[in-house]
Amino acid sequence: MKKSRILMASLVGSIIEWYDFYLYGTATGLVFSSLFFPNHDPAISLLIAFATFGAGYAARPIGSIIFGHMGDKIGRKAALMLTLIGMGGSSFLIGLLPTYAQIGIVAPILLVLLRLIQGIALGGEWGGAVLLATEYAPKGVRGLYGSIPQLGVPLGLVAGSFSLTLISSLTTDAQFLAWGWRIPFLMSIVLIALALWIRNGIEETPAFQQQKESGDLAKVPFFETFRSNWKTVLQVIGLKLGDGFFNVFLMSFVLVFSTMYLGYSRDTALTALTIGCATMIITIPVVGYLSDFIGRKTIYTAGLILMFLLAIPYFTMVGESPAWLYFFQAAMLGVIWAAIFSTQGTLFSELFPAKVRYTGLSVGYQIAAAIVGFGPMVWTSMAETYGPSPWVFGGFMMAGVTISLILILFTNDTRKVSSYQDIDENARGDKSISM
Repeated sequence: MKKSRILMASLVGSIIEWYDFYLYGTATGLVFSSLFFPNHDPAISLLIAFATFGAGYAARPIGSIIFGHMGDKIGRKAALMLTLIGMGGSSFLIGLLPTYAQIGIVAPILLVLLRLIQGIALGGEWGGAVLLATEYAPKGVRGLYGSIPQLGVPLGLVAGSFSLTLISSLTTDAQFLAWGWRIPFLMSIVLIALALWIRNGIEETPAFQQQKESGDLAKVPFFETFRSNWKTVLQVIGLKLGDGFFNVFLMSFVLVFSTMYLGYSRDTALTALTIGCATMIITIPVVGYLSDFIGRKTIYTAGLILMFLLAIPYFTMVGESPAWLYFFQAAMLGVIWAAIFSTQGTLFSELFPAKVRYTGLSVGYQIAAAIVGFGPMVWTSMAETYGPSPWVFGGFMMAGVTISLILILFTNDTRKVSSYQDIDENARGDKSISM
Protein backbone atom coordinates (compact mmCIF):
# COMPACT_ATOMS: atom_id res chain seq x y z
CA MET A 1 0.00 0.00 0.00
CA LYS A 2 1.30 3.47 -0.88
CA LYS A 3 2.77 5.29 2.09
CA SER A 4 1.26 8.55 0.87
CA ARG A 5 -2.24 7.09 1.23
CA ILE A 6 -1.46 5.93 4.76
CA LEU A 7 -0.12 9.32 5.79
CA MET A 8 -3.10 11.05 4.21
CA ALA A 9 -5.49 8.74 6.07
CA SER A 10 -3.77 9.46 9.39
CA LEU A 11 -3.69 13.20 8.69
CA VAL A 12 -7.10 13.92 7.19
CA GLY A 13 -9.05 12.37 10.03
CA SER A 14 -6.86 14.15 12.54
CA ILE A 15 -7.48 17.48 10.81
CA ILE A 16 -11.23 17.02 10.92
CA GLU A 17 -11.31 15.73 14.48
CA TRP A 18 -9.32 18.74 15.71
CA TYR A 19 -11.25 21.12 13.47
CA ASP A 20 -14.42 20.01 15.22
CA PHE A 21 -12.93 19.90 18.70
CA TYR A 22 -11.25 23.28 18.62
CA LEU A 23 -14.12 24.86 16.74
CA TYR A 24 -16.08 24.22 19.90
CA GLY A 25 -13.28 25.65 22.02
CA THR A 26 -13.15 28.83 19.95
CA ALA A 27 -16.92 29.21 19.98
CA THR A 28 -17.07 28.68 23.77
CA GLY A 29 -15.83 32.15 24.66
CA LEU A 30 -17.23 33.90 21.60
CA VAL A 31 -20.71 32.38 21.35
CA PHE A 32 -21.77 29.65 23.76
CA SER A 33 -21.29 31.62 26.98
CA SER A 34 -24.00 34.08 25.92
CA LEU A 35 -26.31 31.94 23.75
CA PHE A 36 -26.43 28.75 25.83
CA PHE A 37 -25.40 29.85 29.34
CA PRO A 38 -26.79 33.37 29.82
CA ASN A 39 -26.24 35.05 33.18
CA HIS A 40 -26.30 38.62 34.43
CA ASP A 41 -22.62 38.20 35.33
CA PRO A 42 -20.52 37.53 32.18
CA ALA A 43 -17.80 35.86 34.27
CA ILE A 44 -20.31 33.30 35.57
CA SER A 45 -21.51 32.57 32.03
CA LEU A 46 -17.93 32.09 30.95
CA LEU A 47 -17.15 29.76 33.84
CA ILE A 48 -20.15 27.57 33.05
CA ALA A 49 -19.35 27.56 29.35
CA PHE A 50 -15.77 26.49 30.01
CA ALA A 51 -17.05 23.77 32.32
CA THR A 52 -18.69 22.20 29.26
CA PHE A 53 -15.44 22.71 27.35
CA GLY A 54 -13.67 20.82 30.12
CA ALA A 55 -16.34 18.12 30.02
CA GLY A 56 -15.19 17.28 26.50
CA TYR A 57 -11.69 16.76 27.83
CA ALA A 58 -12.99 14.72 30.76
CA ALA A 59 -14.77 12.38 28.33
CA ARG A 60 -11.60 11.68 26.38
CA PRO A 61 -10.28 8.96 28.76
CA ILE A 62 -13.59 7.13 28.28
CA GLY A 63 -13.03 7.22 24.54
CA SER A 64 -9.45 6.04 24.96
CA ILE A 65 -10.68 2.94 26.81
CA ILE A 66 -13.50 2.19 24.36
CA PHE A 67 -11.54 2.72 21.17
CA GLY A 68 -8.29 1.48 22.67
CA HIS A 69 -10.03 -1.83 23.36
CA MET A 70 -11.36 -1.92 19.81
CA GLY A 71 -8.03 -0.91 18.30
CA ASP A 72 -6.02 -3.54 20.20
CA LYS A 73 -8.67 -6.26 19.87
CA ILE A 74 -10.34 -5.75 16.47
CA GLY A 75 -8.05 -3.41 14.61
CA ARG A 76 -6.87 0.17 14.19
CA LYS A 77 -9.00 0.82 11.09
CA ALA A 78 -12.38 -0.03 12.64
CA ALA A 79 -11.72 2.21 15.62
CA LEU A 80 -10.67 5.12 13.43
CA MET A 81 -13.78 4.90 11.25
CA LEU A 82 -16.05 5.14 14.29
CA THR A 83 -14.18 8.06 15.85
CA LEU A 84 -14.79 10.08 12.68
CA ILE A 85 -18.51 9.36 12.70
CA GLY A 86 -18.86 10.27 16.38
CA MET A 87 -16.93 13.50 16.08
CA GLY A 88 -18.40 14.73 12.82
CA GLY A 89 -21.96 13.78 13.65
CA SER A 90 -21.94 15.57 17.00
CA SER A 91 -20.41 18.72 15.47
CA PHE A 92 -23.03 18.79 12.73
CA LEU A 93 -25.80 18.53 15.32
CA ILE A 94 -24.29 21.35 17.38
CA GLY A 95 -24.75 23.54 14.32
CA LEU A 96 -28.49 22.75 14.41
CA LEU A 97 -29.07 23.26 18.15
CA PRO A 98 -31.66 25.80 19.31
CA THR A 99 -30.36 28.30 21.87
CA TYR A 100 -31.32 28.88 25.50
CA ALA A 101 -33.65 31.69 24.44
CA GLN A 102 -35.53 29.26 22.19
CA ILE A 103 -35.88 26.07 24.28
CA GLY A 104 -34.54 26.99 27.70
CA ILE A 105 -32.50 24.61 29.84
CA VAL A 106 -32.76 21.82 27.27
CA ALA A 107 -30.36 23.75 24.99
CA PRO A 108 -27.29 23.64 27.28
CA ILE A 109 -28.08 20.03 28.24
CA LEU A 110 -28.03 18.95 24.60
CA LEU A 111 -24.88 20.97 23.99
CA VAL A 112 -23.11 19.23 26.86
CA LEU A 113 -24.20 15.79 25.61
CA LEU A 114 -22.87 16.48 22.13
CA ARG A 115 -19.68 17.84 23.64
CA LEU A 116 -19.25 14.59 25.57
CA ILE A 117 -19.63 12.60 22.35
CA GLN A 118 -16.97 14.83 20.78
CA GLY A 119 -14.63 14.10 23.66
CA ILE A 120 -15.21 10.34 23.56
CA ALA A 121 -14.52 10.25 19.82
CA LEU A 122 -11.37 12.35 20.10
CA GLY A 123 -10.19 10.14 22.95
CA GLY A 124 -9.84 7.30 20.46
CA GLU A 125 -8.80 9.26 17.37
CA TRP A 126 -5.41 10.61 18.37
CA GLY A 127 -3.81 7.33 19.40
CA GLY A 128 -5.17 5.50 16.38
CA ALA A 129 -3.98 8.15 13.93
CA VAL A 130 -0.50 8.08 15.44
CA LEU A 131 -0.30 4.29 15.21
CA LEU A 132 -1.59 4.28 11.65
CA ALA A 133 1.41 6.41 10.70
CA THR A 134 4.14 5.01 12.95
CA GLU A 135 3.30 1.30 12.54
CA TYR A 136 3.62 1.72 8.77
CA ALA A 137 6.79 3.84 8.99
CA PRO A 138 9.94 2.58 7.26
CA LYS A 139 13.01 2.09 9.43
CA GLY A 140 14.74 5.34 10.37
CA VAL A 141 11.86 7.77 9.72
CA ARG A 142 9.37 6.84 12.43
CA GLY A 143 9.71 10.30 14.00
CA LEU A 144 8.83 11.98 10.72
CA TYR A 145 5.87 9.68 10.11
CA GLY A 146 4.67 10.12 13.69
CA SER A 147 4.69 13.89 13.29
CA ILE A 148 2.32 13.85 10.31
CA PRO A 149 -0.93 13.16 12.23
CA GLN A 150 0.21 15.83 14.71
CA LEU A 151 -0.18 18.31 11.86
CA GLY A 152 -3.91 17.74 12.19
CA VAL A 153 -3.93 19.96 15.28
CA PRO A 154 -2.70 23.21 13.65
CA LEU A 155 -4.37 22.48 10.32
CA GLY A 156 -7.67 21.69 12.02
CA LEU A 157 -7.47 24.73 14.24
CA VAL A 158 -6.46 27.03 11.39
CA ALA A 159 -9.41 25.72 9.39
CA GLY A 160 -11.77 26.19 12.33
CA SER A 161 -10.55 29.62 13.38
CA PHE A 162 -10.34 30.79 9.74
CA SER A 163 -13.91 29.71 9.11
CA LEU A 164 -15.12 31.60 12.18
CA THR A 165 -12.99 34.62 11.28
CA LEU A 166 -14.32 34.61 7.71
CA ILE A 167 -17.93 34.35 8.81
CA SER A 168 -17.35 37.02 11.45
CA SER A 169 -15.91 39.42 8.85
CA LEU A 170 -18.84 38.84 6.52
CA THR A 171 -21.55 39.36 9.13
CA THR A 172 -22.49 41.89 11.74
CA ASP A 173 -22.18 40.93 15.41
CA ALA A 174 -25.93 40.32 15.53
CA GLN A 175 -25.87 38.11 12.43
CA PHE A 176 -22.85 36.18 13.69
CA LEU A 177 -24.58 35.37 16.98
CA ALA A 178 -27.90 34.64 15.28
CA TRP A 179 -26.73 32.17 12.61
CA GLY A 180 -23.20 32.83 11.36
CA TRP A 181 -21.43 30.72 13.99
CA ARG A 182 -23.43 27.66 12.87
CA ILE A 183 -21.95 27.43 9.37
CA PRO A 184 -18.51 26.00 10.33
CA PHE A 185 -20.19 23.31 12.45
CA LEU A 186 -22.52 22.30 9.63
CA MET A 187 -19.58 22.05 7.23
CA SER A 188 -18.27 19.10 9.29
CA ILE A 189 -20.58 16.69 7.46
CA VAL A 190 -18.83 17.31 4.13
CA LEU A 191 -15.35 16.91 5.63
CA ILE A 192 -16.29 13.69 7.42
CA ALA A 193 -17.57 12.11 4.19
CA LEU A 194 -14.21 12.82 2.55
CA ALA A 195 -12.21 11.39 5.46
CA LEU A 196 -14.32 8.22 5.62
CA TRP A 197 -13.72 7.62 1.92
CA ILE A 198 -9.95 7.95 2.34
CA ARG A 199 -9.74 5.75 5.43
CA ASN A 200 -11.97 3.08 3.96
CA GLY A 201 -9.27 2.35 1.38
CA ILE A 202 -6.51 1.44 3.84
CA GLU A 203 -5.54 -1.87 5.42
CA GLU A 204 -4.64 -2.75 8.98
CA THR A 205 -1.13 -1.81 10.12
CA PRO A 206 1.62 -4.46 9.80
CA ALA A 207 2.19 -4.45 13.58
CA PHE A 208 -1.44 -5.29 14.33
CA GLN A 209 -1.65 -7.85 11.54
CA GLN A 210 1.40 -9.62 12.93
CA GLN A 211 -0.04 -9.54 16.43
CA LYS A 212 -3.34 -10.94 15.19
CA GLU A 213 -1.69 -13.73 13.17
CA SER A 214 0.36 -14.78 16.19
CA GLY A 215 -2.81 -14.99 18.28
CA ASP A 216 -1.21 -12.84 20.96
CA LEU A 217 -4.07 -10.36 21.41
CA ALA A 218 -5.01 -9.02 24.84
CA LYS A 219 -8.34 -10.38 26.05
CA VAL A 220 -9.18 -7.13 27.80
CA PRO A 221 -6.59 -4.54 26.69
CA PHE A 222 -7.41 -2.06 29.46
CA PHE A 223 -6.76 -4.60 32.23
CA GLU A 224 -3.70 -5.94 30.44
CA THR A 225 -2.31 -2.42 30.13
CA PHE A 226 -2.57 -1.71 33.84
CA ARG A 227 -1.34 -5.17 34.77
CA SER A 228 1.91 -4.92 32.83
CA ASN A 229 2.39 -1.26 31.85
CA TRP A 230 0.80 0.86 34.59
CA LYS A 231 4.07 2.68 35.34
CA THR A 232 4.39 3.66 31.70
CA VAL A 233 0.82 4.99 31.65
CA LEU A 234 1.63 7.19 34.66
CA GLN A 235 4.83 8.27 32.93
CA VAL A 236 2.90 9.39 29.84
CA ILE A 237 0.40 11.32 31.98
CA GLY A 238 3.17 13.25 33.70
CA LEU A 239 5.07 13.89 30.47
CA LYS A 240 1.96 15.42 28.92
CA LEU A 241 0.83 17.63 31.81
CA GLY A 242 3.41 20.41 31.44
CA ASP A 243 2.95 21.25 27.80
CA GLY A 244 -0.73 20.29 28.01
CA PHE A 245 -1.69 23.23 30.22
CA PHE A 246 0.21 25.61 27.97
CA ASN A 247 -1.43 24.04 24.92
CA VAL A 248 -4.97 24.59 26.19
CA PHE A 249 -4.12 28.17 27.07
CA LEU A 250 -2.34 29.00 23.82
CA MET A 251 -4.95 27.39 21.59
CA SER A 252 -8.22 28.06 23.41
CA PHE A 253 -8.19 30.28 26.49
CA VAL A 254 -5.96 32.88 24.84
CA LEU A 255 -9.04 34.13 22.97
CA VAL A 256 -10.82 34.95 26.21
CA PHE A 257 -7.69 36.12 28.01
CA SER A 258 -6.69 38.56 25.27
CA THR A 259 -10.18 39.99 24.70
CA MET A 260 -11.64 40.13 28.22
CA TYR A 261 -8.52 40.82 30.27
CA LEU A 262 -6.04 42.42 27.86
CA GLY A 263 -8.54 44.52 25.90
CA TYR A 264 -7.78 43.25 22.40
CA SER A 265 -10.45 42.87 19.73
CA ARG A 266 -11.84 39.51 18.71
CA ASP A 267 -10.16 39.77 15.31
CA THR A 268 -6.78 40.49 16.92
CA ALA A 269 -7.11 37.46 19.19
CA LEU A 270 -8.10 35.18 16.31
CA THR A 271 -5.25 36.52 14.16
CA ALA A 272 -2.72 35.76 16.91
CA LEU A 273 -4.05 32.23 17.23
CA THR A 274 -3.92 31.71 13.47
CA ILE A 275 -0.31 32.96 13.30
CA GLY A 276 0.75 30.50 15.99
CA CYS A 277 -0.95 27.59 14.24
CA ALA A 278 0.42 28.53 10.83
CA THR A 279 3.93 28.48 12.32
CA MET A 280 3.26 25.02 13.74
CA ILE A 281 2.58 23.68 10.28
CA ILE A 282 6.23 24.31 9.42
CA THR A 283 7.73 23.33 12.77
CA ILE A 284 6.05 19.95 13.29
CA PRO A 285 7.31 17.99 10.26
CA VAL A 286 10.77 19.60 10.41
CA VAL A 287 11.25 18.69 14.08
CA GLY A 288 9.70 15.25 13.51
CA TYR A 289 12.31 14.61 10.85
CA LEU A 290 15.12 15.87 13.10
CA SER A 291 13.98 13.62 15.95
CA ASP A 292 15.07 10.61 13.93
CA PHE A 293 18.64 11.93 14.02
CA ILE A 294 19.14 13.85 17.25
CA GLY A 295 16.62 12.01 19.42
CA ARG A 296 13.12 12.65 20.69
CA LYS A 297 14.22 13.03 24.31
CA THR A 298 16.69 15.79 23.39
CA ILE A 299 14.01 17.79 21.58
CA TYR A 300 11.40 17.16 24.26
CA THR A 301 13.72 18.25 27.05
CA ALA A 302 14.87 21.39 25.24
CA GLY A 303 11.27 22.38 24.52
CA LEU A 304 10.22 21.98 28.15
CA ILE A 305 13.19 24.02 29.39
CA LEU A 306 12.38 26.88 27.00
CA MET A 307 8.71 26.73 27.96
CA PHE A 308 9.67 26.96 31.64
CA LEU A 309 12.04 29.91 31.10
CA LEU A 310 9.63 31.88 28.90
CA ALA A 311 6.44 31.34 30.93
CA ILE A 312 6.61 34.64 32.84
CA PRO A 313 8.02 36.67 29.90
CA TYR A 314 5.11 35.41 27.78
CA PHE A 315 2.45 36.66 30.20
CA THR A 316 4.41 39.88 30.77
CA MET A 317 4.70 40.86 27.11
CA VAL A 318 1.48 39.69 25.42
CA GLY A 319 -0.44 42.58 26.94
CA GLU A 320 1.98 45.24 25.69
CA SER A 321 0.78 45.40 22.07
CA PRO A 322 -0.75 43.22 19.35
CA ALA A 323 2.72 42.81 17.84
CA TRP A 324 4.03 41.20 21.02
CA LEU A 325 0.94 38.98 21.19
CA TYR A 326 1.56 37.82 17.62
CA PHE A 327 5.27 37.24 18.26
CA PHE A 328 4.83 35.21 21.43
CA GLN A 329 2.00 33.14 19.99
CA ALA A 330 4.30 32.25 17.09
CA ALA A 331 7.23 31.51 19.42
CA MET A 332 5.48 29.66 22.24
CA LEU A 333 2.78 27.86 20.27
CA GLY A 334 4.24 27.71 16.79
CA VAL A 335 7.83 26.76 17.65
CA ILE A 336 8.37 25.60 21.24
CA TRP A 337 5.12 23.75 21.93
CA ALA A 338 5.02 22.45 18.36
CA ALA A 339 8.51 20.98 18.77
CA ILE A 340 7.40 19.08 21.88
CA PHE A 341 4.15 17.95 20.31
CA SER A 342 5.79 16.77 17.09
CA THR A 343 7.70 14.10 19.03
CA GLN A 344 4.93 13.05 21.43
CA GLY A 345 3.04 10.58 19.28
CA THR A 346 6.16 8.65 18.32
CA LEU A 347 7.79 8.88 21.76
CA PHE A 348 4.71 7.70 23.65
CA SER A 349 3.86 4.91 21.19
CA GLU A 350 7.40 3.53 21.47
CA LEU A 351 6.92 3.01 25.20
CA PHE A 352 4.24 0.30 24.72
CA PRO A 353 4.22 -3.17 23.09
CA ALA A 354 1.79 -3.81 20.20
CA LYS A 355 -0.49 -5.89 22.41
CA VAL A 356 -1.66 -2.84 24.36
CA ARG A 357 -0.17 0.00 22.32
CA TYR A 358 -3.46 1.63 21.27
CA THR A 359 -4.87 1.46 24.80
CA GLY A 360 -1.74 2.45 26.69
CA LEU A 361 -0.89 5.32 24.36
CA SER A 362 -4.45 6.67 24.34
CA VAL A 363 -5.30 6.24 28.02
CA GLY A 364 -2.14 7.93 29.28
CA TYR A 365 -2.42 10.84 26.89
CA GLN A 366 -6.15 11.36 27.38
CA ILE A 367 -6.09 11.22 31.18
CA ALA A 368 -3.58 14.07 31.05
CA ALA A 369 -5.85 15.86 28.56
CA ALA A 370 -8.79 15.46 30.96
CA ILE A 371 -6.79 17.14 33.71
CA VAL A 372 -5.57 20.08 31.64
CA GLY A 373 -8.98 20.52 30.01
CA PHE A 374 -10.29 22.19 33.15
CA GLY A 375 -7.52 24.77 33.03
CA PRO A 376 -9.82 27.46 31.56
CA MET A 377 -12.09 27.26 34.61
CA VAL A 378 -9.10 27.72 36.92
CA TRP A 379 -7.68 30.55 34.82
CA THR A 380 -11.01 32.39 34.70
CA SER A 381 -11.12 32.33 38.49
CA MET A 382 -7.48 33.42 38.68
CA ALA A 383 -8.08 36.31 36.29
CA GLU A 384 -11.15 37.46 38.23
CA THR A 385 -9.15 37.40 41.48
CA TYR A 386 -5.68 38.56 40.43
CA GLY A 387 -6.20 40.03 36.98
CA PRO A 388 -3.84 38.99 34.14
CA SER A 389 -0.88 38.74 36.53
CA PRO A 390 2.26 37.38 34.79
CA TRP A 391 3.53 35.93 38.05
CA VAL A 392 0.29 34.11 38.84
CA PHE A 393 -0.29 32.72 35.36
CA GLY A 394 3.40 32.16 34.63
CA GLY A 395 3.92 30.44 37.97
CA PHE A 396 1.00 28.12 37.30
CA MET A 397 2.48 27.08 33.95
CA MET A 398 5.98 26.63 35.40
CA ALA A 399 4.64 24.24 38.05
CA GLY A 400 3.10 22.00 35.39
CA VAL A 401 6.21 22.06 33.20
CA THR A 402 8.37 21.08 36.18
CA ILE A 403 6.50 17.77 36.51
CA SER A 404 7.16 16.90 32.87
CA LEU A 405 10.79 17.99 33.10
CA ILE A 406 11.46 15.64 35.98
CA LEU A 407 9.88 12.69 34.16
CA ILE A 408 11.61 13.27 30.82
CA LEU A 409 14.96 13.00 32.59
CA PHE A 410 14.07 9.40 33.51
CA THR A 411 12.80 8.49 30.04
CA ASN A 412 15.13 6.70 27.64
CA ASP A 413 15.54 8.04 24.13
CA THR A 414 13.25 5.70 22.19
CA ARG A 415 14.94 6.61 18.92
CA LYS A 416 17.48 3.97 19.89
CA VAL A 417 14.80 1.29 19.49
CA SER A 418 15.16 0.39 15.83
CA SER A 419 11.71 -1.13 15.33
CA TYR A 420 8.42 -1.84 17.07
CA GLN A 421 9.33 -5.52 16.89
CA ASP A 422 12.24 -4.79 19.24
CA ILE A 423 9.81 -3.17 21.67
CA ASP A 424 7.58 -6.24 21.59
CA GLU A 425 10.53 -8.56 22.14
CA ASN A 426 11.66 -6.46 25.10
CA ALA A 427 8.15 -6.59 26.53
CA ARG A 428 8.00 -10.39 26.20
CA GLY A 429 11.33 -10.56 28.00
CA ASP A 430 10.02 -8.25 30.74
CA LYS A 431 12.57 -5.61 29.85
CA SER A 432 11.66 -1.96 30.13
CA ILE A 433 12.75 0.72 27.73
CA SER A 434 11.26 3.51 29.78
CA MET A 435 11.46 4.25 33.46
